[in-house]
Amino acid sequence: MWLFALFLAVPLIEIALFVQVGGLIGLWPTLGIVVLTAIIGTALVRREGMRALGDLRRSFETLNDPGTPLAHGAMILFAGALLLTPGFFTDAVGFSLLVPAVRSALMRYIAARVRVERFSYGSGRGAPPPGQNTPGHNTPGPGQPGQMPPGEVIEGDYEEAPADAKPTHRPSGWTQH
Repeated sequence: MWLFALFLAVPLIEIALFVQVGGLIGLWPTLGIVVLTAIIGTALVRREGMRALGDLRRSFETLNDPGTPLAHGAMILFAGALLLTPGFFTDAVGFSLLVPAVRSALMRYIAARVRVERFSYGSGRGAPPPGQNTPGHNTPGPGQPGQMPPGEVIEGDYEEAPADAKPTHRPSGWTQH
């Protein structure tokens, strides 16, 4: 129901603001402001997006949780969509989402209202909730790769490379050569 109210309220707010601003400064200056905010917003989204992408790369390189950079990137993407939507209200919300402190505050607000029921990584089997370790499940600590249950065997074939072998491709960044 609140989503319906949002889809109804935002266009009404935008129309009211267009009428008010257009009445104060005229049609062409109003349209000029809308185009100018789209151009400025695009440049700012690009800059903040590149910063968020750099943070995401660093989190992968250091094997840290990429959740925060991904959330920042999603909010920057949403800000870009709002800034390209004609209107003063959507521009105000879009520009505010480009401020890192606002994004962090919004993430804290959302995180305080979200409850994680289960989280798993590694082999895909997942681990029991904290405090409920059972035999056969090793609960990895933060930042550690998932562990397999004792006695689990993964079969595979391998071939040893000669000690003087050099890679035939450029490093991907995911491996160390």
